[in-house]
Amino acid sequence: MFYHDHMITIPQQLPDDVDSLKEIISNLTKLNKDYKQEIQYLEEKNNLLLQKLFGRKSEKQTPEDAEQGRLFDEAETFSASGKDEPEEESEPVIVVSSHTRRKRGRKPLPESLPRIDVIHDIPEDEKKCACGCEMKRIGEEVSEKLDIIPQKIQVIRHIRYKYACKNCEGSESDEAPVKIAPLPPQIIPKGIATPGLAAWVLVSKFCDAIPFYRQEKLFARIGVEISRATFCNWALLAHKGCSRMLELMMDEIISSPLVGMDETTVQVMNEENRKNTTKSYMWISRGGTEVRPVILFRYNPTRGEDFANSEFKNYEGIIQTDGYAGYNTLGKNKKVTHAGCWAHVRRKFVEASAHTKDNNSFAHSMISLIKKLYEVESEIREKKYNDKQILKLRDKESRPVVMKIGELLEKHRHSIAPKSLTGKAITYTIDLWPRLVVYLDNPLIPIDNNLVENAIRPFVVGRKNWLFSGSPDGAHTSAAIYSIIETAKANGLEPYWYLRYLFEKLPACKCDDEIHLIMPNRIDPDIINKFRGGVD
Repeated sequence: MFYHDHMITIPQQLPDDVDSLKEIISNLTKLNKDYKQEIQYLEEKNNLLLQKLFGRKSEKQTPEDAEQGRLFDEAETFSASGKDEPEEESEPVIVVSSHTRRKRGRKPLPESLPRIDVIHDIPEDEKKCACGCEMKRIGEEVSEKLDIIPQKIQVIRHIRYKYACKNCEGSESDEAPVKIAPLPPQIIPKGIATPGLAAWVLVSKFCDAIPFYRQEKLFARIGVEISRATFCNWALLAHKGCSRMLELMMDEIISSPLVGMDETTVQVMNEENRKNTTKSYMWISRGGTEVRPVILFRYNPTRGEDFANSEFKNYEGIIQTDGYAGYNTLGKNKKVTHAGCWAHVRRKFVEASAHTKDNNSFAHSMISLIKKLYEVESEIREKKYNDKQILKLRDKESRPVVMKIGELLEKHRHSIAPKSLTGKAITYTIDLWPRLVVYLDNPLIPIDNNLVENAIRPFVVGRKNWLFSGSPDGAHTSAAIYSIIETAKANGLEPYWYLRYLFEKLPACKCDDEIHLIMPNRIDPDIINKFRGGVD
């Protein structure tokens, strides 16, 4: 322990000479300082553990956030407030200390939804006025209610007519004596699942985080018995059918000028020579273009640098990551520019600031400076600057702030305890400094890697529900389906309708050019919208 390593023995009888006394005082003063730093470190560590156990996970909190955690007591919330109906039909006036505003009413229902009119009329005998004249209809008042019809389950019967020659019974021909129309290619051959059902099951798990065992119960409730093992088999077959498209998606990642990378854990059963409790990893890459991104999940048993190096051994361009050491060797490739992530830097200082009572602390100062960098990036997005304008604005507004941050880090790196949360944040930032400043000189590089982190979130939510993959094959399949769905979402496609369209069209594709046309980052969204309209 820290204390035992720094014990100083004080003699029972103090010496008389001044120099010896000064030495003892100096040693005690240093020891006292070390003790204070150690106490601060332990307090921060304890507070951090308490925060992780009981606190909010978000770095930012608004008044609206206070209600977001109340997922299971909405009824109690409205009951306590005295409201019978949480929606607002009108627009009541809300008075705020600085101004007056109107509270927003209910959002209109989408025009794309079908409408069913229910006519409400008064009785015939009430259509006569007290004066004896017939009342005339002068208009109508329309209010809309939203209805839902549970999943419509139906059986599609494929009837194929068979033909045979009654005259010779096939003896006069080398062809088969009986001819029958072939079935169209299927994403799940010889199974009962249509493209629509396969898409529904996979989107329910990989987009809506409903595990297969829950889906098994849902189908049983509507009278259809399908085992979770069957669902697993459908997923494996869908993965197999999409394998070439996934290879083409990886090709697009490799040819991208900028790739963002991150990784997260996954529990995988039955891995060779590994315990079921050993952590494995999903590696996520985001490439393509800004308007046509590609997101790829890859399963690997380890977090070692070998996987990233093998995946991107021939890559030339920019790779943006967090500070995990497994990415360090990527930057050793002279053809690769390794960019860092300011969001991770900010997160370190936010974590440190949460456990200090001093609002003027070094951590708070760093957060304020980093905020200025993000304000510049916000202006770039809002005004849609071109590359030249981005470089000009960053050089004028961001570079002085970055230089100021660098100066402060160097100034305080030795005066703040390295084991404290603030000290660790300083060390983290200094170690990554060359990666953090490269974005100033390249308009392609974003300030952070948040787009990749956003793509990971659906996987993390799903992982909380299905907990683990039953086998390495299952983990590879999960990675494949997440890749397709998250790429579809990133390109503005509704996951179910895209997957249904893909499962109908992909089996018939005969070459890469045909596959390219229906890839989630390349297909025209209008094609999916028209397809959806035709099915509806």
